[in-house]
Amino acid sequence: MKAVIFDMDGVIFDTERLYIECCKAVSEKYHMGDDKKIEALCYRCIGITGEMTRRNILETYGEDFPVDDYFKDSSAIFHERFGDGKHMIKPGVHELFRFLKEQKIKVALASSTRTEILSGELEDAGLLGNFDVIVGGDQVERSKPAPDIFLRAAELLGEKPEACCVIEDSYNGIRAASAAGMKPVMVPDLLVPTDEMREMADVILDSLFDVIEYFK
Repeated sequence: MKAVIFDMDGVIFDTERLYIECCKAVSEKYHMGDDKKIEALCYRCIGITGEMTRRNILETYGEDFPVDDYFKDSSAIFHERFGDGKHMIKPGVHELFRFLKEQKIKVALASSTRTEILSGELEDAGLLGNFDVIVGGDQVERSKPAPDIFLRAAELLGEKPEACCVIEDSYNGIRAASAAGMKPVMVPDLLVPTDEMREMADVILDSLFDVIEYFK
């Protein structure tokens, strides 16, 4: 293994659970139904781009749903509650970065979020310097589960796909890593591993601390 490629939300930051809570908080204003309906929608949007999320919302609530206002209100509550994100860093992140640096293993981030947003959030949390390469969803044509974003990260790192390990929490992320010919490691967050995930992933681990031990 010469490189490790990280997803961000649900792997580095404990954001997915918190963002769902913010979506619930504004749902009454937009007459979106009960919490179970909101949760089901949010779960379908884990690991996909903002544009695909938009499409999911419009398919669920109709083409006239004010999706931009909904995004704006949800994001405002999220940033009001959780600030710069430093307290949302998942356990084991700093230790894993330190281990990879000691082992001289290259590190990339590959997330469906736009590159500018990724860089800003990582910088706010003091994590930006840990990455050799950052690839956002705006840098590739096809989103996960297509392998494009991981293949682009490997290209920028100067490594072959088979020399890269991917750490993901989402189904689409594991599918994309597998399709790229990389070594998928699943560290579940909200999504429970399925038989498909157990077949595709090299290993399923409980935490980033377990990832360190696995790499050793």
